[in-house]
Amino acid sequence: MKVTEVPAIAGAFLFEPTPFTDERGFFCRTFDADAVRSVGLDPGAFVQDSLSRSVRGVVRGMHLRSGEGEAKLVRCSYGRIFDVVVDLRPGSPTYLGRATFELSGDTQATLYVPAGCAHGFQALTETADTSYRIDREHDPSEDVTIAFDDPGLAVPWPLPVTVTSERDRKAPGLAEVLRTLEVRTP
Repeated sequence: MKVTEVPAIAGAFLFEPTPFTDERGFFCRTFDADAVRSVGLDPGAFVQDSLSRSVRGVVRGMHLRSGEGEAKLVRCSYGRIFDVVVDLRPGSPTYLGRATFELSGDTQATLYVPAGCAHGFQALTETADTSYRIDREHDPSEDVTIAFDDPGLAVPWPLPVTVTSERDRKAPGLAEVLRTLEVRTP
Protein backbone atom coordinates (compact mmCIF):
# COMPACT_ATOMS: atom_id res chain seq x y z
CA MET A 1 0.00 0.00 0.00
CA LYS A 2 1.41 3.37 -1.04
CA VAL A 3 0.99 6.22 1.47
CA THR A 4 1.30 9.85 0.33
CA GLU A 5 1.22 12.95 2.51
CA VAL A 6 -1.20 15.66 1.32
CA PRO A 7 0.87 18.89 1.16
CA ALA A 8 -2.11 21.29 1.26
CA ILE A 9 -3.51 19.79 4.50
CA ALA A 10 -1.08 19.09 7.35
CA GLY A 11 -1.64 15.61 8.75
CA ALA A 12 -3.77 14.37 5.81
CA PHE A 13 -2.72 11.24 3.92
CA LEU A 14 -3.79 9.32 0.82
CA PHE A 15 -3.61 5.51 1.09
CA GLU A 16 -3.48 3.79 -2.31
CA PRO A 17 -3.83 0.01 -2.33
CA THR A 18 -2.11 -2.30 -4.77
CA PRO A 19 -4.85 -4.24 -6.56
CA PHE A 20 -4.32 -7.81 -7.68
CA THR A 21 -6.14 -8.24 -10.99
CA ASP A 22 -7.02 -11.28 -13.03
CA GLU A 23 -9.85 -12.50 -15.27
CA ARG A 24 -12.30 -12.31 -12.32
CA GLY A 25 -11.66 -8.60 -11.63
CA PHE A 26 -9.53 -7.38 -8.75
CA PHE A 27 -8.80 -7.84 -5.07
CA CYS A 28 -7.17 -5.26 -2.80
CA ARG A 29 -6.72 -4.47 0.85
CA THR A 30 -8.64 -1.27 1.65
CA PHE A 31 -7.40 -0.94 5.25
CA ASP A 32 -3.96 -1.90 6.53
CA ALA A 33 -3.17 -1.24 10.20
CA ASP A 34 0.58 -1.26 9.52
CA ALA A 35 0.24 1.38 6.78
CA VAL A 36 -1.89 3.53 9.10
CA ARG A 37 0.64 3.09 11.93
CA SER A 38 3.51 4.01 9.57
CA VAL A 39 2.29 7.64 9.48
CA GLY A 40 1.74 7.89 13.23
CA LEU A 41 -1.99 7.13 13.35
CA ASP A 42 -3.60 4.63 15.70
CA PRO A 43 -5.53 2.08 13.61
CA GLY A 44 -7.48 1.04 16.71
CA ALA A 45 -8.82 4.57 17.19
CA PHE A 46 -11.51 4.14 14.54
CA VAL A 47 -14.80 3.16 16.19
CA GLN A 48 -17.48 3.49 13.52
CA ASP A 49 -17.87 2.55 9.86
CA SER A 50 -20.55 4.29 7.78
CA LEU A 51 -21.64 4.24 4.13
CA SER A 52 -23.52 6.76 2.01
CA ARG A 53 -24.98 6.24 -1.45
CA SER A 54 -25.39 9.30 -3.66
CA VAL A 55 -26.61 9.95 -7.19
CA ARG A 56 -24.79 12.01 -9.81
CA GLY A 57 -24.49 15.71 -8.89
CA VAL A 58 -25.32 15.27 -5.18
CA VAL A 59 -23.14 17.31 -2.82
CA ARG A 60 -22.69 16.21 0.78
CA GLY A 61 -20.85 18.77 2.87
CA MET A 62 -19.04 20.75 3.93
CA HIS A 63 -19.12 19.04 7.33
CA LEU A 64 -16.96 18.85 10.43
CA ARG A 65 -17.34 18.50 14.18
CA SER A 66 -16.61 21.02 16.89
CA GLY A 67 -14.91 20.19 20.19
CA GLU A 68 -12.42 17.35 19.77
CA GLY A 69 -13.32 17.13 16.09
CA GLU A 70 -13.49 13.91 14.14
CA ALA A 71 -10.81 12.22 12.07
CA LYS A 72 -11.95 9.92 9.29
CA LEU A 73 -10.83 7.64 6.53
CA VAL A 74 -12.91 8.26 3.38
CA ARG A 75 -13.08 5.91 0.38
CA CYS A 76 -15.31 5.74 -2.67
CA SER A 77 -16.12 2.03 -2.79
CA TYR A 78 -18.27 2.24 -5.95
CA GLY A 79 -18.48 4.92 -8.64
CA ARG A 80 -16.50 8.18 -8.48
CA ILE A 81 -16.57 11.24 -6.23
CA PHE A 82 -14.93 14.67 -6.20
CA ASP A 83 -13.68 14.98 -2.63
CA VAL A 84 -12.78 18.22 -0.81
CA VAL A 85 -10.93 18.89 2.46
CA VAL A 86 -10.48 22.36 4.02
CA ASP A 87 -8.18 22.86 7.02
CA LEU A 88 -10.02 24.83 9.73
CA ARG A 89 -7.50 24.24 12.55
CA PRO A 90 -6.32 27.73 13.62
CA GLY A 91 -2.86 26.54 14.72
CA SER A 92 -2.23 24.43 11.63
CA PRO A 93 0.53 25.41 9.18
CA THR A 94 -2.00 24.77 6.39
CA TYR A 95 -4.89 26.70 8.02
CA LEU A 96 -7.57 27.48 5.39
CA GLY A 97 -5.72 25.30 2.88
CA ARG A 98 -7.86 23.26 0.50
CA ALA A 99 -7.19 19.98 -1.26
CA THR A 100 -9.34 18.15 -3.80
CA PHE A 101 -9.22 14.54 -4.95
CA GLU A 102 -11.06 12.21 -7.26
CA LEU A 103 -11.73 9.00 -5.36
CA SER A 104 -13.13 6.00 -7.19
CA GLY A 105 -14.21 2.42 -6.83
CA ASP A 106 -11.63 1.54 -9.48
CA THR A 107 -8.67 2.61 -7.31
CA GLN A 108 -10.15 2.13 -3.80
CA ALA A 109 -7.80 4.88 -2.52
CA THR A 110 -8.57 6.07 1.01
CA LEU A 111 -8.15 9.64 2.21
CA TYR A 112 -7.33 10.38 5.86
CA VAL A 113 -9.05 13.62 6.94
CA PRO A 114 -7.66 14.98 10.23
CA ALA A 115 -9.93 16.26 12.99
CA GLY A 116 -10.68 19.96 12.56
CA CYS A 117 -10.92 19.81 8.77
CA ALA A 118 -14.15 20.36 6.85
CA HIS A 119 -14.99 17.60 4.38
CA GLY A 120 -17.44 17.21 1.52
CA PHE A 121 -17.85 15.52 -1.82
CA GLN A 122 -19.87 15.44 -5.02
CA ALA A 123 -20.99 12.23 -6.75
CA LEU A 124 -19.64 12.11 -10.31
CA THR A 125 -21.35 8.89 -11.40
CA GLU A 126 -24.98 7.76 -11.48
CA THR A 127 -24.31 5.89 -8.24
CA ALA A 128 -21.44 6.58 -5.85
CA ASP A 129 -20.97 4.71 -2.58
CA THR A 130 -18.72 6.44 -0.06
CA SER A 131 -17.35 4.62 2.99
CA TYR A 132 -16.23 6.38 6.15
CA ARG A 133 -14.21 5.00 9.06
CA ILE A 134 -14.59 7.48 11.93
CA ASP A 135 -12.59 7.84 15.15
CA ARG A 136 -15.42 9.02 17.44
CA GLU A 137 -19.03 8.11 18.02
CA HIS A 138 -21.41 10.58 16.42
CA ASP A 139 -22.66 13.41 18.65
CA PRO A 140 -25.19 15.54 16.72
CA SER A 141 -24.64 18.47 19.10
CA GLU A 142 -21.12 18.85 17.65
CA ASP A 143 -22.16 18.85 13.97
CA VAL A 144 -20.99 21.89 12.00
CA THR A 145 -21.97 22.58 8.40
CA ILE A 146 -20.59 25.25 6.06
CA ALA A 147 -22.37 26.31 2.88
CA PHE A 148 -20.89 24.16 0.11
CA ASP A 149 -21.16 27.08 -2.34
CA ASP A 150 -19.65 29.75 -0.07
CA PRO A 151 -17.21 31.97 -2.03
CA GLY A 152 -14.83 31.82 0.95
CA LEU A 153 -14.37 28.11 0.29
CA ALA A 154 -14.24 28.56 -3.49
CA VAL A 155 -14.79 24.85 -4.13
CA PRO A 156 -14.71 24.13 -7.88
CA TRP A 157 -17.55 21.57 -7.93
CA PRO A 158 -17.16 19.84 -11.29
CA LEU A 159 -20.89 19.26 -11.97
CA PRO A 160 -24.02 21.32 -11.46
CA VAL A 161 -25.28 20.57 -7.95
CA THR A 162 -28.46 18.50 -8.28
CA VAL A 163 -29.37 17.65 -4.68
CA THR A 164 -28.24 18.59 -1.18
CA SER A 165 -29.76 18.02 2.22
CA GLU A 166 -31.84 20.73 3.84
CA ARG A 167 -29.08 21.11 6.42
CA ASP A 168 -26.51 21.76 3.67
CA ARG A 169 -28.81 24.19 1.81
CA LYS A 170 -29.35 26.28 4.96
CA ALA A 171 -25.75 26.20 6.20
CA PRO A 172 -23.99 29.44 7.12
CA GLY A 173 -20.97 30.71 5.23
CA LEU A 174 -17.34 30.13 6.17
CA ALA A 175 -16.83 33.53 7.84
CA GLU A 176 -19.81 33.00 10.15
CA VAL A 177 -18.71 29.49 11.08
CA LEU A 178 -15.14 30.63 11.80
CA ARG A 179 -16.44 33.28 14.24
CA THR A 180 -18.14 30.63 16.37
CA LEU A 181 -16.19 27.43 15.71
CA GLU A 182 -14.34 25.88 18.59
CA VAL A 183 -12.03 23.07 17.57
CA ARG A 184 -9.47 21.68 20.01
CA THR A 185 -6.54 20.09 18.27
CA PRO A 186 -3.77 18.08 19.96
